[in-house]
Amino acid sequence: MLFLLSPAKALDYITALPLAAHSKPLFTQQSAQLIDVLKTKTPQQISTLMKLSDALAGLNVARYQVWSPKFTAKNSRQAVLAFNGDVYGGLAAKTLSEAQLGWAQQHVCILSGLYGVLRPLDWMQPYRLEMGTALATAQGKNLYQFWGAQIADYLNERAAADSSPVIVNLASQEYFKAVDRKALKARVVSCVFEEFKSGKYKIISFNAKRARGLMLRYAIEKKLTAVSKLQGFDAEGYQFEAAASEPDRLVFRRGPGH
Repeated sequence: MLFLLSPAKALDYITALPLAAHSKPLFTQQSAQLIDVLKTKTPQQISTLMKLSDALAGLNVARYQVWSPKFTAKNSRQAVLAFNGDVYGGLAAKTLSEAQLGWAQQHVCILSGLYGVLRPLDWMQPYRLEMGTALATAQGKNLYQFWGAQIADYLNERAAADSSPVIVNLASQEYFKAVDRKALKARVVSCVFEEFKSGKYKIISFNAKRARGLMLRYAIEKKLTAVSKLQGFDAEGYQFEAAASEPDRLVFRRGPGH
């Protein structure tokens, strides 16, 4: 099984890391093409394009200017240790062992507007470029058109080793849209996390993001290779809800009744 994850806006390039093991990003050429386009934008244009404050727009314009196709220990760090948002709070990758991170390297793909797909230990330079950004390139009017079927083709390559390939989608809709479903050959299983609020179960964005990270950590710790094993997930009060689930849509709930 392959697990898909979204990236995070928040980044940590400050915390000291003991881990030296790393890999190089796979789509550096495509990233460089996007950077070339981004380098032509003024801070004001970036602010408008990405709906950022002037300070954040300035920060990211500076990042684009220093971005290099050569990744080093000075300008990069491993993607799974650099992302620092809600999902990654649940995953808590900095507390995983080297062996566990090695397992994740073989089973996890992080979708990215700039990098296409990142493996957990791929070196990554800091950036901001969400997949939903309407950045026009020679390939089209947005990043979905830029990436086309490239991400799905890569996932097919990765999943081909399994006789019955399965992709567990823990990414957001914005990012999973970058996977061309017509080109994708693997079965896709989604995980849904709901809370009991105001008398009914519903998805609360912050909690759902954290739960995706918790689910991935559970999979890494247990080295899960079968969809049925996902049903055992019980971190932070969640339980599998068979009655609300479908074969390719697993629902986990917490609150009254659980």
